[in-house]
Amino acid sequence: MVSSQSSNITLDGEPVSFSAGETLYEIAKRQETIIPTLCYDPRLEAFGSCRLCMVEVDGIRNPVASCTTKASDGMVVRTTSPAIEKHRKVLLEMVASENPDIAVDPLRGYASQELGTLVDDYRADTGRFKGRQSGQSFQDDDNPFILRDYDRCISCYRCVRVCAEQEGDYAINIRNRGFNTQITTEFSGTLKDSSCTFCGQCVQTCPTGALADKKAMRAENDPGEIKKTRSVCPYCGVGCSVDLLSKDDRLVGVQPAMDGPANQGALCIKGQFAFDFVQHNDRLGSPLIRNEAGELEKTSWEIALDRAADGFREAMKTHGRQSIYGVASGRTPSEADYMMQKFIRAGFGTNQIDNCSRA
Repeated sequence: MVSSQSSNITLDGEPVSFSAGETLYEIAKRQETIIPTLCYDPRLEAFGSCRLCMVEVDGIRNPVASCTTKASDGMVVRTTSPAIEKHRKVLLEMVASENPDIAVDPLRGYASQELGTLVDDYRADTGRFKGRQSGQSFQDDDNPFILRDYDRCISCYRCVRVCAEQEGDYAINIRNRGFNTQITTEFSGTLKDSSCTFCGQCVQTCPTGALADKKAMRAENDPGEIKKTRSVCPYCGVGCSVDLLSKDDRLVGVQPAMDGPANQGALCIKGQFAFDFVQHNDRLGSPLIRNEAGELEKTSWEIALDRAADGFREAMKTHGRQSIYGVASGRTPSEADYMMQKFIRAGFGTNQIDNCSRA
């Protein structure tokens, strides 16, 4: 007979049930118990390299990494203690002492504030272990999308793992050990010469801003607060959720929504970086119509819309409704695409409507 009794651990003095295979970190997070970490990304296999998530378990001599330790029935776990907090603070001071600056602009990436936030929370001395540095920036990589500022790298390997586990690109990897550790591409070349697809996943998971969004960083010194607006990427039919970053009335960057049901933090190169058209100098600011000489000239919306309506009516009268079809742009909002298909289907009674985002 199989017992129906659930498995439990004692977490900070409270009994907590768990499912088979859950780690101590996952249980604590579910209980809204905060355990700091720098190498953890819920989308990736736990790695346990930063050691900040150490917890004490009765019967085990040394603290264990909560992100890689599976729960077992009867465990007694303490997520914090004077010894654990001291351990975490020293680790943060060792990591921070290597970095030239802890504070970086949030425009660098989704997770770029994680190290700075923890240093502030623990009041860590960023100069205590000042000395030799392990990172070396790749200044010669002239790609327009991703900054490789490895002086800020803390060897958490989240970028390497997300590239392999989530994207399957294996474009970047780890070279050497100790102070000679470096994130690199094959043959130490540029990202353009590697198998990188410029999805930006490595940028958004980096907890220090060592990998950063070059396009968003153009607005670092622009006035105004950063505002996030949830939207849906229009470029294809997947429906990836995105957070649009704006300052005042200008779109300055795009970040994937980590809780997006369709993408869960992933984007392609277009969804991540192809937003310059929004404020491009060549974008029309007013409608144009052709005059009698065949030249385009500015006009009002009322005149332009009347001219377009006359053209549709003439085409339908002369050639029938099958002569009219619509092609919507992948750069238009979903609401505009909806109105476009409604215009063709309800207005002319055909299904001759297409969009490059239908794939």
